[in-house]
Amino acid sequence: MSRWRPPAEKSTALITREGHARLKSELDELWRVRRPEVVKALAAAAAEGDRSENAEYTYRKKQLGEIDRRVRYLSKRLEVLRVIGDMPADREAVFFGAVVEVEDVSSGETHRYRIVGPDETDAKLGFISIDSPLARAMLKKRLDDEFEALLPGGQQRFVIVSVEYASA
Repeated sequence: MSRWRPPAEKSTALITREGHARLKSELDELWRVRRPEVVKALAAAAAEGDRSENAEYTYRKKQLGEIDRRVRYLSKRLEVLRVIGDMPADREAVFFGAVVEVEDVSSGETHRYRIVGPDETDAKLGFISIDSPLARAMLKKRLDDEFEALLPGGQQRFVIVSVEYASA
């Protein structure tokens, strides 16, 4: 079995100020707190002798690899990300960072989303990536505009009910 993996799709290199701060905090936590703990535990496990049958050593080695992989990714990604914190001149139109409430025309249900960068998406909070089909369909639309989006469940029509921006 080879280690080759296909390259990941290119994602938009935008991020909100809050998302950037979260990623920097995660990188700092991994590098300054978790990694030294794992290295210390790995050294203790290695000192126990036969490494081929030492489950603790194997586990810590794998854990260290995962931390190093995430640290490498975050270090490289933070260099290329562009932090967007300014509010657009037209606050009734949908742009990056907007909190948008949409109504599904067919069901009448309303949903609230915040358009963020791909590195900070969180479905529980309603944070959707600017690269998602729904966000792409919403961009540059204005209050009360109707639009269609091709979602996994098929084509759906929405109306923009409100557009808000967090204060800078």
